Amino acid sequence: MRPTTLAAPSRPLRLGVLAGAAALVGVPLATVPAQAATTTGTGTGTVVQDRLTPAGMTAGSASTASVTLHANRCFTAKTVGVGVRDAAGTNLDFPGSASNVRICPGGTTVTTGARALPAGSYTQFGFWQDTAGGWHNLPTRTLTVADPAAGTPTTPTTPAGPAQGKTPVWAEEFSGPIAWGSKWTGDRSSAYRYGDHNPDDNKLDWLAPSAVTVSGGVATFTATPSAHTLESGKRAWDTGLLTTEYSKDGFQVRTGDYIEARVKLPAGDGAWPALWTWKDGNNEIDSFEYHPDNPNLLELSNRIRPGLKYHTDTAAIAPDRWVTVGTYYGADSVDWYVNGAKVYSDGTGVGANWSAYPILNLSLSAGQYHPAASGSAALAFSADYLRVYR
Repeated sequence: MRPTTLAAPSRPLRLGVLAGAAALVGVPLATVPAQAATTTGTGTGTVVQDRLTPAGMTAGSASTASVTLHANRCFTAKTVGVGVRDAAGTNLDFPGSASNVRICPGGTTVTTGARALPAGSYTQFGFWQDTAGGWHNLPTRTLTVADPAAGTPTTPTTPAGPAQGKTPVWAEEFSGPIAWGSKWTGDRSSAYRYGDHNPDDNKLDWLAPSAVTVSGGVATFTATPSAHTLESGKRAWDTGLLTTEYSKDGFQVRTGDYIEARVKLPAGDGAWPALWTWKDGNNEIDSFEYHPDNPNLLELSNRIRPGLKYHTDTAAIAPDRWVTVGTYYGADSVDWYVNGAKVYSDGTGVGANWSAYPILNLSLSAGQYHPAASGSAALAFSADYLRVYR
């Protein structure tokens, strides 16, 4: 992840972010394509379903469900929950819907009670009720409940749009401790000159696996002032990085793959999170880079066959806000997606035989292109999942 040499855009106005949020009884299903859909209620604005879990279940095992929503302006929903229907249209909703849920642009997640389902395929969807009593169904998808006797595997959710027709081949759901050594490496990268730090790239990073923690299905990368001093004489910051390079599995993305992550952008000058790739001294595609001094902007770049876009969206991109970013590594064009919508195609691509290791990390700027990290307050960046489809 190299800093762009182009001048940084002027700072857009910072958008204030609030967080809030949170069910159904037999209402007709909305015929809306998954994840791209929105619903509108009187006085509420637009409501978007960002995430729906579980991705799959096993017959006889009870599971909770969750739905993550955001709206273009804050309002209170009377009820929020997760609905399920079988092939005959019978309601089998998850219990424990939430009441009086505040839904805002920053997003909110509601978790239901647990229930078990027989093996089979079901229709699953989030829903909410407005204060006038009207019910609103959100985008639907198929929930597969596996028969353990048949050995049917569950797979990550396949979203609408860029991953349609593709098969999930690799994922990190952050549902348990980081699998250091087997799946991930966190103490070095060949993209860093000294392995665990790289002051030449305008970074204050000093890699520390302990800086990546998992709780509640979310990974948090926390950066704090370090005891180490860089070769430049500047104080380093201990911070987190996940790469498949040097791991036992050694997973690589390749031409034709689509990668997607849902992340919570950080606040605080100096924070520099990114999802990118690296191998053999380059092979770098930046799914995104973010700097809070340009709070509504993502940097999208192809460093192999140069392509670059500063993508600005005040409704979707801001500090402390969850956003879904995805990249299709096409041979002739790399395509970037934000919240399921294509926002840039470079028309150059990665070539027919490209492959590289994915990297998700929180870097710290040293001040050359963006304000440097300073003071003693920790900076944090979060990730909900990372998935690859082929």
